[in-house]
Amino acid sequence: MSPPNVAHSPAPDLVRITRALISVSDKTGLVALGQALAAKGVEILSTGGSAQRLAEAGIPVKEVSDHTGFPEIMDGRVKTLHPRVHGGILARRDIHAEAMTTHDIPPIDLVVVNLYPFEATVSKGADYANCVENIDIGGPAMIRAAAKNHDFVTVVTDPEDYEAVLDELATHDGAVTLKLRRMLAQRAYARTASYDAAISSWLAGQLGETFPPRTTLSGKLSQTLRYGENPHQQAAFYVTGEQRPGVATAIQLQGKELSYNNLNDTDAAFELVAEFERPAVAIIKHANPCGVAEGANLLDAYKQALLCDPVSAFGGIIAVNRPLDAATAEEIAKLFAEVVIAPDADDAARALLATKKNLRVLLTKDVPNPAEPGMMVKQLSGGFLLQNRDNGRISLDDLKVVTKRAPTEQELADLLFAFRVAKHVKSNAIVYAKNGATVGVGAGQMSRVDSARIAAIKSAEAAKAAGLSEPLTKGSVVASDAFFPFADGLLAAAEAGVTAVIQPGGSIRDNDVIAAADEKGLAMVLTGMRHFRH
Repeated sequence: MSPPNVAHSPAPDLVRITRALISVSDKTGLVALGQALAAKGVEILSTGGSAQRLAEAGIPVKEVSDHTGFPEIMDGRVKTLHPRVHGGILARRDIHAEAMTTHDIPPIDLVVVNLYPFEATVSKGADYANCVENIDIGGPAMIRAAAKNHDFVTVVTDPEDYEAVLDELATHDGAVTLKLRRMLAQRAYARTASYDAAISSWLAGQLGETFPPRTTLSGKLSQTLRYGENPHQQAAFYVTGEQRPGVATAIQLQGKELSYNNLNDTDAAFELVAEFERPAVAIIKHANPCGVAEGANLLDAYKQALLCDPVSAFGGIIAVNRPLDAATAEEIAKLFAEVVIAPDADDAARALLATKKNLRVLLTKDVPNPAEPGMMVKQLSGGFLLQNRDNGRISLDDLKVVTKRAPTEQELADLLFAFRVAKHVKSNAIVYAKNGATVGVGAGQMSRVDSARIAAIKSAEAAKAAGLSEPLTKGSVVASDAFFPFADGLLAAAEAGVTAVIQPGGSIRDNDVIAAADEKGLAMVLTGMRHFRH
């Protein structure tokens, strides 16, 4: 079907609002809007609960069923799908005047509609039937019609936009400018697109389709950022509505505006620290951990995490998985950090951190569940990659001992700790750990042996800075996010002083690597699961 080829005159700049149709699920600001429109002499048409709320406030309102001469039917499923409604919205005033007169269709100049709360219904865990009933039909139809005819009609889908419309009505003697009508039309189509995307995704989930033939990504603007990764790049932060604890749902307690890099690094830090059941601290720099530790309490964990690489920790992101206490906050305040993120903070901790005015402090109420499913997206030229969140978890029962010597109980605990950290380090990833703390991290190298060597070098430097007589890697364990393709990476770790190794296995040279471990007297376990992170 092809659209009609219709010639029409240019759109007028100012269009007076004489009649408005209001049908909203979210009634925020409804009464104030109705009062302002009534004061301008605007006739208000409305439906159901919206009409009742306006009438209760003493605002003159006409039920849509009285306007159309046709009652609401089928439990309200059919109420605005009528020529007297859609004709009044879609009619071009320059070429459809005769049809409007012939069929007695008065113009509707303002459409204020927000939709049934489908997303909220799904998030509450409602059953299938209730979710379907919360799929709006008449609302999107009116919104799309009004947006298409924005030359003459103003459409509003968000209570946040009421003020802009009312300001123009006051400024332009009851009229709205073409510029605002076009802007609101764009927002209207974005809203119906995100609504349909939510419905489509939900239905795909109900059908068990992880990757349906078509999919749509949707987000709501949360913050326009000063710039992106670099000052010459523009950037913004959009939220999806997912209620996973983290940067998207956190309350910023204090500090400067978060930057693109702050948001990215803070997300990485909080997802990492959530991996641990005991009190834990993660210090992140450029999305990689420079120190992670568990402890009997946060203060102990923080000190051990900082010991791993105090130089890189400068200007980093600090994440904790427990409410922040005063003693830990006092130590954190000694370091220049960009962001602190925690589930909560007591009054004393808040007061201590408040002395660091530029420090951004985020509180999330909870920590994310590392085992929870979810999707991750990466933009490519001409498309995007979509995959499950890496929620893989390795336990003691998953480990396979492949060397002559089995790990000790302490080595096993440290191996599991190191492998959880390695999951959050850019590949190729090597993590040395001892007593529940990282003692060396090698990230993002093109060669795994280079990552092993770099981590050992940084560990030696940290030990020297702390006044220790030997590298922190002495007597540690090592985790590799993927298999050792050759024995050289393992041997580099052995030279650093490790006693045990955890790695996925799966290389054609596994036997060579295992033999090298046996020769050095190391214990080695295989996980059968890798954790590449690019």
